[in-house]
Amino acid sequence: MKNPSIRDILYEPPGPKARRRIGITTAAALLLIAGLIYLIIRQFAENGQLDARYWSFFGRATTWRFLGEGLLSTVEAALTGALIAFAVGFVLMRGRLNRFAVIRFVSAAIIEFTRGVPTLLFIYLFFLVVPQTGWELSSFWKITLPCAISACGVVAEALRSGVNAVPKGQREAALSLGFGEIRLFYQILFPQAIRFVIPSLIAELVIVLKDTTFASVVSYADLMQNAKVLISNYDAMLSVYLVVAVIYILINYLLNKLSEYLARRMNRGAEGRTS
Repeated sequence: MKNPSIRDILYEPPGPKARRRIGITTAAALLLIAGLIYLIIRQFAENGQLDARYWSFFGRATTWRFLGEGLLSTVEAALTGALIAFAVGFVLMRGRLNRFAVIRFVSAAIIEFTRGVPTLLFIYLFFLVVPQTGWELSSFWKITLPCAISACGVVAEALRSGVNAVPKGQREAALSLGFGEIRLFYQILFPQAIRFVIPSLIAELVIVLKDTTFASVVSYADLMQNAKVLISNYDAMLSVYLVVAVIYILINYLLNKLSEYLARRMNRGAEGRTS
């Protein structure tokens, strides 16, 4: 028998009346959205924003190559920041679960600090303050490290919630079999915790990806920075920003699908091991 997911536990399957109401509401919402899109496009046309000069440069390979270079830089910064955030978040999570009160307090203080300070402030810190200490960083690290620091506290709390979500009976059973604390954590608790928090970790990756849009502050050639170059060259703010918005939406959609795929695969693996 398939183990129920969190969604199955929280939400009951809708009945016939509920499905009918959902269908009607969905159709009405789609009609409303279609109407809004029509009004927006008509307004753009009346203001000349659909003229060929604002869109023709998207037919050139050089434009897409330039945007592609910015996109690769964005993905590189986001993935690097996410990996650093995961590593630091893991250490902070272990500190929050430590038996020593001092370590727990220090870890909790760092987590709350990183969660409470806006990412832009961390960027200004690395951009304006750190160079005065003599530590010169490239623009890549001036955007990557602040994004990682801003995300590590959220990652730590997500991992901690996953560990706490593992049934207590499994810990007791492992201890009764002679497992030590370290072996218990890495072989029993943490692998299951990862299954629980995969969606949260992917969601945090999306946030890190969005935070990289501050890269223009440190002159890092990411997708948004390259978009601004196109805007200045072609005087086409609306068209460029619309295309860039679509690119970000597609990336976030793919990350969401990746989250669902990983969650299904890990759940199937867990069911197979249980059988």
